[in-house]
Parts: sequence; C-alpha cells; structure tokens
Amino acid sequence: MSAFQYNRLDKNDVAVLLVDHQTGLTNLVHDFSPDDFKNNVLALADSAKYFKLPTILTTSFEDGPNGPLVPELKETFPDAPFIARPGQINAWDNEDFVNAVKATGKKQLLIAGIVTEVCVAFPALSAVEAGYEVFVCADASGTFNKTTRDAAWARMQAAGVQLMTWFGVACELHRDWRNDIEGLGALFSNHLPSYRCLINSHLSASTKK
Repeated sequence: MSAFQYNRLDKNDVAVLLVDHQTGLTNLVHDFSPDDFKNNVLALADSAKYFKLPTILTTSFEDGPNGPLVPELKETFPDAPFIARPGQINAWDNEDFVNAVKATGKKQLLIAGIVTEVCVAFPALSAVEAGYEVFVCADASGTFNKTTRDAAWARMQAAGVQLMTWFGVACELHRDWRNDIEGLGALFSNHLPSYRCLINSHLSASTKK
C-alpha cells in the first residue's frame, strides 16, 4: 500500500498570504512576462475573494526601492490585515505578521510573493517549521530567472511545501463544478481568454435547450 497521502487544499482551513507584491519589486520578475504575471497574481487574489479565504497582505520596507503594495491587491482586499514590515526580510520574523496568521485559526497556508527565493521561500520554510501545512502558488510568485526560481522550488519542496498554480488552487478548492458553475466559470473567464470562449459556448448551448 502506498504511504502517500493526498492532502488537498481545504477552503475551510486555508489562509492566503500575499507577500511583497510591491510596485518596485515587480520590476525584478523575469520568469514570467509582465502581463502574465500580473494576471496570475490577480487571478489568485480573485480566487481567494471568491472562496472567501482569509487573506493577509504584507510589504517590506515600503519607503525604500521596494515601493508600495500594488494597488489592485489593496482594492481587492480593503479590509484585510495589512502589515507594512519596517525592515524584516523574512515576513515570519515580524511579530505582527505571525500574529495575523495565527488569528486566522487556519492550519493550511497558501503563499505567493516577490521574489520567490526570498519573500516566498523564507516564510514558507518558517511556517513549515511552525507546524503549518504550506502551499505555494508558483505562478503568482516571481523572481529574476528560471535558475533562481528552480533553486527556490527545490528548497521548498525538500521541506514539504506543495507547489501549485492559481488554476489548480481554484479547482482543488471548488471540488465539484455543480457547487457553482457560473461563479467558477466567471472566475476562469476573467483570467483565461480561452476559457471565456469555452464558457460562452457552454452558456450559448444551455440557452438553446
């Protein structure tokens, strides 16, 4: 018998941590095109909002070259906890951030950020050490190049972090199309042009019945 256990994301037990998606840091992301990366980040944010997941926003050293949080995330989560770290590179070294995570009461953490090998990997590894089950949204996290990304992925996976994409996250959280065809279809359509065509075709066929 296989010893593998498939631990799924559970919408009732996961919190989303969006780490250092800052206007200055976005210029460092070169493992995705600017348009694709922005779409992936906003797709993850819209997924978190759709599934009503507790979401925490944090930035590092906003007064420096990192810049402020990208405005779309603040607009999406106007009431979410927002921790502007004064200098800690690893968000987990900030007491307010850790307290915000603990306050969610969730045992699973879904993390994305800039840059992958630092702002994502450091808190991900710290959270694993603290006893959380950690998932990283790989396509909503960006860095300098494929080499640094792959090194970060390998380091996190060796510690037990699960790598996913925003589309996989949404599907695993939703579980069953019958839960909400139109809602999930709208989420996908807003971020995947090809899926918009698929959904439009489906809706057109449905209205003809």
